[in-house]
Amino acid sequence: MSDKVELAESWVLHTRPYRETSLLVDVFSREQGRISVVARGGRRPMSSLRARILAFQPLALSWFGKGALRTLHAAEWQGGHFDLAGSTLICGFYLNELLLRLLPLEDAHPRLFDVYGETLAALAGGERVERCLRRFELSLLEELGYAEVLHHTAEGQPITPEGYYAWQPETGLMPVASGGYSGAMLCAIAAGDWSEPAVLQGSKHLMRALIGHHLGAGQLHTRQLLLDLHPL
Repeated sequence: MSDKVELAESWVLHTRPYRETSLLVDVFSREQGRISVVARGGRRPMSSLRARILAFQPLALSWFGKGALRTLHAAEWQGGHFDLAGSTLICGFYLNELLLRLLPLEDAHPRLFDVYGETLAALAGGERVERCLRRFELSLLEELGYAEVLHHTAEGQPITPEGYYAWQPETGLMPVASGGYSGAMLCAIAAGDWSEPAVLQGSKHLMRALIGHHLGAGQLHTRQLLLDLHPL
């Protein structure tokens, strides 16, 4: 990665205090991927960065430096923001936590960057939150190379609508006589068709299993908040 980056399209995923007056900022950038930057003096009341490095606002960020931690020196608001509140705000933080936990550092994913912005817009626009979350989760898994399991069994056979399948960690989908996930649901997910309530319900459990497997130990804090408010 270049020592100096100017006006990179970015989203702020998380901020936390750093030393006496600064902020440590986790950023998702279109061309640079997930990185960490320091906003020096960012906690001071008169800091020019403090009011700009906010989540859910499209930003153009500029930074410099080498190593794992760069120095942020400019942040420009790109116009517009997503008005998230209540459960939709927690959904936004859930997206951010997924990116922080699963995206490797400095691994660019321009398509996922766009999907993230589209998901925020859908949440702010009142689209059903279950659809928003399932679409984003599937896109994230696809970008990371984990979603091919939805198209075929572990033995390479295509998923059929009339079949039933169980998902096994480190193996994949295996046909079963009954129970498990219906092939019709898996085919609908693969086709991006979230119109049926049964697809949303079944996909919630499947996405939870897939994401949980790749997260490893540790629970997503925002998922528990969502479960406390609504079974999403």
